[in-house]
Amino acid sequence: MVNSHFPKPLTTTPLSIGPQGEFEPQGVRETTQAWEQFVSGQSLVQSAVPKHVLSSWQRSRRFGVEPGSRKAPLAIRGDDELEQLRLRNRDLVWAAQGIFMSSAHLLAKSGSIMLLTDATGIVLESSGDARTLDAAQDIHLTHGGNWNESVVGTNGIGTALATGRPIQVHAAQHFCEGIKSWTCAAAPVYLSGTDQLLGVIDISGPPATFQLNNLALAVACARQIESVLAERTSREHNVLLEACLNHPGRAGAAAMVVIDRNARIVHSSGCLTPDLAVRLADGLKGRQISAWNNRLPDGLLGEWMNPVRLDGSAIGALLIVPKRSIGRILQRPEGDLPQLPAPAAPTLVAAPAPECLPGVVGASSVFRGAIERTKLLGRRRVSVLIQGETGAGKELFARALHEEERKGGSFVAFNCGATTKELIGSELFGHVRGAFTGATSEGRAGRFELAHGGTLCLDEVGELPLDLQPVLLRALEEGVVYRLGDTTPRPVDVRLVAMTNRDLLQEVEAGRFRRDLFHRIGVTRIQVPALRERDGDVDLLVDHFVRTLSVRHGVASREIGPDVRQLLRAYAWPGNVRELRNVIESLLLTSDDEIVRREELPAELLATLDGAKAPALDADLTSLEATERLTILQAIQRVHGNLALAARVLGISRSTLYRKVERYQLDDVVKASNDGEN
Repeated sequence: MVNSHFPKPLTTTPLSIGPQGEFEPQGVRETTQAWEQFVSGQSLVQSAVPKHVLSSWQRSRRFGVEPGSRKAPLAIRGDDELEQLRLRNRDLVWAAQGIFMSSAHLLAKSGSIMLLTDATGIVLESSGDARTLDAAQDIHLTHGGNWNESVVGTNGIGTALATGRPIQVHAAQHFCEGIKSWTCAAAPVYLSGTDQLLGVIDISGPPATFQLNNLALAVACARQIESVLAERTSREHNVLLEACLNHPGRAGAAAMVVIDRNARIVHSSGCLTPDLAVRLADGLKGRQISAWNNRLPDGLLGEWMNPVRLDGSAIGALLIVPKRSIGRILQRPEGDLPQLPAPAAPTLVAAPAPECLPGVVGASSVFRGAIERTKLLGRRRVSVLIQGETGAGKELFARALHEEERKGGSFVAFNCGATTKELIGSELFGHVRGAFTGATSEGRAGRFELAHGGTLCLDEVGELPLDLQPVLLRALEEGVVYRLGDTTPRPVDVRLVAMTNRDLLQEVEAGRFRRDLFHRIGVTRIQVPALRERDGDVDLLVDHFVRTLSVRHGVASREIGPDVRQLLRAYAWPGNVRELRNVIESLLLTSDDEIVRREELPAELLATLDGAKAPALDADLTSLEATERLTILQAIQRVHGNLALAARVLGISRSTLYRKVERYQLDDVVKASNDGEN
């Protein structure tokens, strides 16, 4: 399934028509004046600067970025270093190569260039207008340039990374003086099926190249890259499942785990404990498949790891635990492993709706209950734990708590799962000069100090390392923090709002989260319901997103008819509100037709609904076989019964597919799909 991760694209101020008939943002002069006031320390009153730009300027100042800077720093010097960086990001570069081949021709004389960066903002690829590419060299908007917001301030690439959203930054809105003669539109790229940010697609050029559809083009290119990766992932998952079914050791296995190239567990069965499964996946993440057998947790042997290859390259592995070795691991009743929780993604921020908290849309009774609880707790300065699935809108409730308190102060958010274990302490508590290798020369305040007098929001708090948990507990209990490398106590007054999509009590029982910290951050709790639990809210949200996103993108609104609405209501929305928003955004951006047709809905949504109507599974099928049957069923339906095409999609031979169609009694499905096409 392709993940679309573009909540609330951040665009510029209203537009006017320029001297050549092009669109340009209003208030460029006012923005320049506001920037001059900002960098000189003056207060901005009724500023022409959009809120997201001002927030980025504020982050840039906290990072210590010099406003007079003329260019971005070079993070990579020399072809060898660049090649190593591309090698580390080879999946992203591979998936983007088709787009860059096309853009070289399409943008050749447009004045614009297209860039691809990694997840830190370092440029990996570029193509487009030759003169603009030459000009980009002057500011290091080229291979190896580091465009992270923390080093070069507000810009399309860095601010898209910082917010996790598509964004346009035009001319004077940039933070550094030397890049104000550029305009850029950028969209983040995510790993399909996850919330892992891989990099950014950016379209840049001189201010005269500014136009609204640059952002739509960046979004479309980012989604195309995600789609390419998703297609490969789907094919590889099928190959992995096939290898598992045909493995000679299957009959004598006490447990079987199928792991893809990104260390995600595709399927598992047998006597592996949830704790061991979590440690298995965590230990393999970010490692070469060839090294997986040396990265297994205690109790698992490297000889049980069986790499699976496709076209000569490793695409994942099978972990086969033999029955004779069952004593090495803790037993559990036979069955599938629980799904590992996915990391949280950029949080949806919707436009305010009447009768609700700011940014919160919904009228179902279960949702209204969460709203009323938030209003009540907002007026009480107490720690709050917000629980809910990824994409349900937990940060909306966190911000609403902050706004309801009306005490003022900053709302400072930090994702405990989005940085390395070594840097979390520095991010939370700050550091002094020379505290550790890589520390800034002048030291830096941590998130606690930045949130003094306001709210500190810790997302994915369950990811906080065990050795840092007592430090956080002490800071909350004493109201004092110590920067790394310093002995000076710094008093802080913060209201803590913690968020998680995990069952923290389960984490406590498993020994991964301190019980005393759990009770300290969970004095009061808010449960944000999943979208599938919110009766009637899908229609409200559809109307809300159609209205707000059509205005935001400058496109015509579209009618969602009763048949399509029925499908949207029937879908389970595993990605919750964020997924629904992304679907509506895609429908608005990809067609000018007045009415949305069923065929425009995402393939994974239609496949899931069609699969739900499929014949019941054979009771004798194992869970792995059932998974394979559903995968084949969806592929056949997607290509309207064309088995030759379905075999190519699945990455198996036609003879193999024919056998499996017979094995799983799918002949009627093939015939029905053919009839539907005719």
